[in-house]
Amino acid sequence: MAGLTPLQEPPRWNHTPEEVIQLISGAIAKRKVISDEVAALSPAECNFDTARLADAEGQFDVATQPLTFYQNVATSKELRDASTQAEQLQKHFGIEESMRLDVFQAKVAAEENLHVSGAFEKLTSEQQRLVEQMVLDGKRAGLALPEEERTKLAALQKELSQVVVEAMRNFNEEDGYLSCTRDELEGVPDDVISGYLKCTEDDKEVYHVTFKTPDIQPVFGFAISPVTRQRAYEAHESKLAINVPLVTRVLNLRRRIATMLGYKTWADYITEVKMVKTGNAAQVFVDHLEAKLRPLGIKEHEILLALKKEEHERRGFPFDEKFYIWDHGQVWYYNRRFVEKTLSLDASLVKEYFPVSVVVSTVLSIYQNLLGVKFVEVTAEKKDVWHADVQQFAVWETDAMNESSFVGYCYLDLFPRSAKYSHASVYSLHPGYDLPSGGRHYPLTVMVANLAKPMPERPALMRHHDVTTFFHEMGHVFHNLLSQTRYSRFHGTAVALDFGEAPSQMLENWCWEPEVLKKMSSHYKTQEPLPAGLIEKIIQSRYVNVGLFYLRQLFLAKFDLKVHTDKEPADYTKLWAEMRETISFLKSGEPQPGHCSFSHIIHGYDVGYYGYTYSLVFATDMYRTVFKKDPLDPVLGQLYRNKILLPGGSRDEMVMLNDFLGRQPNSDAFLDEIFGVSKSGANVAL
Repeated sequence: MAGLTPLQEPPRWNHTPEEVIQLISGAIAKRKVISDEVAALSPAECNFDTARLADAEGQFDVATQPLTFYQNVATSKELRDASTQAEQLQKHFGIEESMRLDVFQAKVAAEENLHVSGAFEKLTSEQQRLVEQMVLDGKRAGLALPEEERTKLAALQKELSQVVVEAMRNFNEEDGYLSCTRDELEGVPDDVISGYLKCTEDDKEVYHVTFKTPDIQPVFGFAISPVTRQRAYEAHESKLAINVPLVTRVLNLRRRIATMLGYKTWADYITEVKMVKTGNAAQVFVDHLEAKLRPLGIKEHEILLALKKEEHERRGFPFDEKFYIWDHGQVWYYNRRFVEKTLSLDASLVKEYFPVSVVVSTVLSIYQNLLGVKFVEVTAEKKDVWHADVQQFAVWETDAMNESSFVGYCYLDLFPRSAKYSHASVYSLHPGYDLPSGGRHYPLTVMVANLAKPMPERPALMRHHDVTTFFHEMGHVFHNLLSQTRYSRFHGTAVALDFGEAPSQMLENWCWEPEVLKKMSSHYKTQEPLPAGLIEKIIQSRYVNVGLFYLRQLFLAKFDLKVHTDKEPADYTKLWAEMRETISFLKSGEPQPGHCSFSHIIHGYDVGYYGYTYSLVFATDMYRTVFKKDPLDPVLGQLYRNKILLPGGSRDEMVMLNDFLGRQPNSDAFLDEIFGVSKSGANVAL
């Protein structure tokens, strides 16, 4: 790639708060001009050229997405606030645009004219999909309603947008912590504790454990004291209590909007454009799977409860014959103890083989070789990022000989800092699409994560779970980079949400393959890869207590569905605790508002959590059918790139799956992974 210059300049990242507002306002004004021009057409003048609205969408996203992204990563509160304000302006404009009857009538006229003239059949499949979806947008926005109802609907949607933005700002800016003495942190690895802020409170030396993933999860998973784990879990679950009234408002507003639009529930409204199609079908899927998993979960629960009893008796802790959320939780204290006992697998030892620097570079190398691309880091004076920790890459085809082989840009923001988004996520800031004048606008995608930072005595290390998460998120990165669609609305991960995780979930399987584990590992002291015996134990641990794992996933999915199908509001803090105990057998102490930390239901993934398991059925089928025989084969990688990544959302997801698999997908592989059996009548509902 030496000497090649990307065909597109990257954006700059030195905006002032004032510029953010000016630029978002300018982009909105420019976008409105296009809508006004289309709205001014007579019905007879409306034709496929009305699709220039779609080109305007791409230009608008390119102009605005980086500006609204700052709220997730900027160190300046003023810049974050401006970014949040920009998102509010963007969303309010989007609502106004979605409610423009004149523009919708132009779209409907264009569709009718295309069909009457016979021109529709001459369009490409992506162009036909565009026409159909643009008309559907208007119907789903309520443009068939009387004017008075449309006005009320627009007001409700703006209010909903504002409340969501406020709740997510609280989520991003949460900066709480738990104070613990060294004794209370017994069992937590020393290298983790050394990273905590140490200070004095009430004449005691304490450590501040923030609720960021690298800080709090080791307490959940390793703290020997059940009291410490309980304190940590309850503090973590209540960290966003400020959002209790906001979440209730969000759910109430969605309920009212769905009713106005003529849908039975918000779940029916959301699933209409997903693979599952209806809220009831999503409910059937999770209910069916829960019924299959409960017997397995009960057995696993009994085993872990017995392990807890043995440990409490040995350590002199009181035992009340109950299994709590802090005994299991996100990182599974007793699951880890069970693995250590039955497999002699020490998670702290495994972590020593996964330095962040090695894992990141190796995962990038694996993806590049598999999918035929090359990452070239942008350094020195050419580097332009929002924080010094961020890595910037220009991405090229592996065999690039000239500038036409440019693919796009990728940024990796991997380490925690104050006021940064606290989980892992991938953002498509620039979609890829064809320019009306010829040429192409190239994609720009960002991964935001919170990996551990290095310590004075050792480099930053990753648990195997962290490695799997990173591998998964990189799957979204490549979906955004390698999609090749004409229109921005179909770019990359812009697929049905209950299929969106499938490509990345499929790629998680690489993290359980001996060859890949060996390639990704390098002990931070000896540089030796994971030994074969340890690799075998890691693989054996994959489906330990898998019933309880999926029951917890189903608890989250069913909570998401219930709050979006109930006709009346509820005490969601109480409901959260009750549903968790009923579905996943995990008791609570005093109920805490953990639902307020469940960001999926607030922002962009509402009625979507079932999709993690729904899409996993497809992911497992794809991996078993195509990749299992040779996961690192570039020929198979190219097939995956062409059939799944390249189309983005421009093709029906089931058509893509059939094309990739050579048949209809089924749940055999998924059930075989969980239960070790796939037979007639065992399928889950798809």
